[in-house]
Amino acid sequence: MFSNELDFEKEVIKKLIDHGWSENILRYKTEKQLIDNWAEILFHHNKDIDRLNNQPLTEGEKNQLIAQIKSLKTPIALNKYINGKNITIKRDNPNDPEHLGKEVSLFIYDRDQIAGGKSVYQIVEQPMFSARNEIETNPRGDLMLLINGIPVIHIELKRSGIPISQATEQIKRYAKKGVFTGLFSLVQVFVAMNPEECRYFANPGDLPFNDKFFFKWADRNNEPYTSWDKIINHLLSIPMAHKLIGFYTVPDDSDGVLKVLRSYQYYAVESIVNRVNKAQWTKSDKLGGFVWHTTGSGKTMTSFKAAQLLANSKKCDKVVFLMDRIELGTQTAKEYKNFADEREEIQETEDSQVLKDKLKSSNTKDTFIVTSIQKMRNIKMDNNFNKSDIEKIANKKIVFIIDECHRSTFGDMLVDIKETFPCALYFGFTGTPIFDENQKKGNTQTDLFGNELHRYSIADGIRDGNVLGFDPRMILTFKDNELKEKVALLEAKADTIDAAMADPKKKKV
Repeated sequence: MFSNELDFEKEVIKKLIDHGWSENILRYKTEKQLIDNWAEILFHHNKDIDRLNNQPLTEGEKNQLIAQIKSLKTPIALNKYINGKNITIKRDNPNDPEHLGKEVSLFIYDRDQIAGGKSVYQIVEQPMFSARNEIETNPRGDLMLLINGIPVIHIELKRSGIPISQATEQIKRYAKKGVFTGLFSLVQVFVAMNPEECRYFANPGDLPFNDKFFFKWADRNNEPYTSWDKIINHLLSIPMAHKLIGFYTVPDDSDGVLKVLRSYQYYAVESIVNRVNKAQWTKSDKLGGFVWHTTGSGKTMTSFKAAQLLANSKKCDKVVFLMDRIELGTQTAKEYKNFADEREEIQETEDSQVLKDKLKSSNTKDTFIVTSIQKMRNIKMDNNFNKSDIEKIANKKIVFIIDECHRSTFGDMLVDIKETFPCALYFGFTGTPIFDENQKKGNTQTDLFGNELHRYSIADGIRDGNVLGFDPRMILTFKDNELKEKVALLEAKADTIDAAMADPKKKKV
């Protein structure tokens, strides 16, 4: 229990330091001072002769950085800016005549350099924002977390007994006042926390905050963490906070909103990635596993993130996302393209020949493929596809991710695909898995895909407000008049019995 917010803040800082953040706290820093801090880190990382040539950034070059940030305007664009790894400035430092007036590329952040490499993790205690006018005082936040000098996570704290909603409202007020602009617009994720609970959510930029996307962080069994120290252990620690920014934020071009994965999506993705990392790529090792996430819980984004990370990891040659209908494959490819960044290409397959060409291709742009299970099955059935080509493809390390894997995969199509690609790894996503009690053709989900990797049931979804609840009462909708009459007769008899039980004289009969 913390009766004083400042005491809570101090303990949070201690816990953050214990979990990978620097003990050299930046206290009461203005935006200008934090820009200078960022410039120092940029110089340290880029002082070689081909970049800054041992000459620090000038004020003019720092202004270039802020001008670039201001020109991007949206959290989606800023997310891509951060994860672009490098940025470009034009040198105006006269002490660097070799580059004066020329553009130089600067390393800023690498999401793969987790808890090592050039990554620097800093805590800002009570960052000072600029007031909108001279009448107002300069507001101060609680905590800000920087990676390589870039403010990526902002935290608002409340003491014990103060509702978490007051922390989220504080963030909204700050945003309305325009404090998250300039350097501070780089913040990707907000965290509202009191000692008993936490909410985290992506920065909406100029769009309204949506309380539906204020998430709790939970354990693998989907039980929300209710203790501040456990939240830091599991969500705000290094390496998790680094991965949250680099891998588990999703810029969605379809609606212009930056998204961040829920905890159950993270666990599913991590399970798939870990399974591929340990793969033996033999005929006996083809069962990857299945993810049981209820309908409406965001399976498309989860499957995309798993496929994206695998395609970029170089742990496999191809990642193929299979849908059970052609039109759904086209729809999913469109959604995937909205999630992907400019460096990634999502390959659609207009027909089976295009699919074959992309599977044979060694071009890295053909790594991530979206197609239908029908087209994939046709590879075996097509007499024009010679044996040597099939062997060439079959020898590749291919990961299949199959959507709605409780449906067509229980027919002959998956059998044919597995025969064609005996050493591939197969993963399934489903909201309604097949078990012993509802098995199809003697098979269950485990028989076809292996062990359950993660579960997020409809009960979890209803509790968290991610899916709509339902009323389980049965309502007759049949048109059989005879059956209706029987039901009416039974209801009449029930009414008679109820009346008899309510009449004391009739009870004696």
